[in-house]
Amino acid sequence: MPNSMSSDVTKRLMVQSLKKFMAKKPLAKISVREITEDSGFNRQTFYYHFEDIYDMVKWMYQEEAVKLVVEHEGVLLWQDGILQLFRYIEENKAVCLCTLNSLGHQHLKRFFYDDIHAAIERTFLSITEGVPNVPKDYAEFLIHYYSIALAALMESWLLGEIKQTPEKLIEFIDIAINDQIRGGLQRNEKST
Repeated sequence: MPNSMSSDVTKRLMVQSLKKFMAKKPLAKISVREITEDSGFNRQTFYYHFEDIYDMVKWMYQEEAVKLVVEHEGVLLWQDGILQLFRYIEENKAVCLCTLNSLGHQHLKRFFYDDIHAAIERTFLSITEGVPNVPKDYAEFLIHYYSIALAALMESWLLGEIKQTPEKLIEFIDIAINDQIRGGLQRNEKST
């Protein structure tokens, strides 16, 4: 491989090899040697870019999935970001199931939670912009609640426990978020 190859290109090539193996076996059974041999790099190159395979998995999700949510901000765009995330999960089902089965739902949730939380927070702030006296603790609760709910919903969908399409799920989530925020704001106005 040429020395001038960019760091991101190198990482992406190694991730493609990792994904091939994740479609066939658990993470614990995948070795750095397999990844480097398949991608044409050496171990030194792997460890220059990643601490270990788990660091590589984290980078993969940050680069491929999480940025889909981050790119779609605001009241009208968060749905597009979440839809793209559902599509990523669908296109990479074997890889996502490998992660879930190998690391458990806490690790998969950790990969997505911060960015889902940020998208929900931006949406909440956009919806409540100009509304006086929104209790901070209630706002934080709703943002956390919907972030966890969305992560759990995506996991259930990945496992086949939910049969609705991503579009229908997003429609339901949007209704629930808007109704919850409006209802909370109306209750708050009555109490002040």
